[in-house]
This record gives sequence, C-alpha cells and structure tokens, in this order.
Amino acid sequence: MKLFEEKGLELEQELLEMIVDVCKVPDPLPDDLSPDDPLIGPDSVLGLDSLDAVEIAVVLEKRYHLRIGVDESSRVIFRSVRTVADYIRGASSYTTVSIT
Repeated sequence: MKLFEEKGLELEQELLEMIVDVCKVPDPLPDDLSPDDPLIGPDSVLGLDSLDAVEIAVVLEKRYHLRIGVDESSRVIFRSVRTVADYIRGASSYTTVSIT
C-alpha cells in the first residue's frame, strides 16, 4: 500500500500502514486519501472511532517512546495522519522505525 507518494511523507505512509494494520481497516482504502483527512470520528474516511484512537496511542507510545495524554491535546494530535506525524517529529526521541 503506497498512498502518500510525495517526497517527505515517509512517516505519514509508515503511520498509515500501522493504523490500517492495528485498527484492521478493511480494503480498499480510498485512492484519494490525504494525510490531512480526518482520522478519528464521524468524518473519518477510515471509519475510526475513539476506541481505535486508544489502540493507535498504545502502539505509538511503544514504538516511538512518547506519551500521549487523554486531554484536549490528544484530539489535536489525532486530527489527521499528518498531525500524528508532526507530533512524532516534534518529540525529541524520534527515530525512524520500519513497520514490519
């Protein structure tokens, strides 16, 4: 699955693959999926809800060694794949990790 073809979106692509795997998003994904599309909630093009957000947070915390709280900031972080990537990039301990 390679949806985010633009240079510089490698982390977004990695996150999308992880989210699809963790949340068991059914195929096919929309061809016009954007890293800015809503990730969680009624407008989610992937059909993700708050329980999916918890699953994603657990994997992100383990994989990227960061902490995501359950306050208002987590809503901002999970707004889109791009906002999750931006949050990870902003974390001082970020290193690229391959998804297998």
